[in-house]
Amino acid sequence: MLARRAHPQQGFRSCLGLMRLGKHYGAERLEAACERALRLNAYSYKSVESILKRGLERAPLPESDADEQTTPEHANVRGARYFR
Repeated sequence: MLARRAHPQQGFRSCLGLMRLGKHYGAERLEAACERALRLNAYSYKSVESILKRGLERAPLPESDADEQTTPEHANVRGARYFR
């Protein structure tokens, strides 16, 4: 959070908020929620809070199939060969 701000001091309140969540939900749950948020590129207090409220830190993350995406078959999709 600190590195994503123009001035690290702006992220202090968010970090303090995260630490407060740890007091409410426990350190283990907070750690798991932060790990999940990092994997999802959701770098905000609200994201971590939402994960904790819904108990999503216990649920497994869906497998990333970004490498296996294919172009859908459709008449309006031209594909790479069209542009050669």
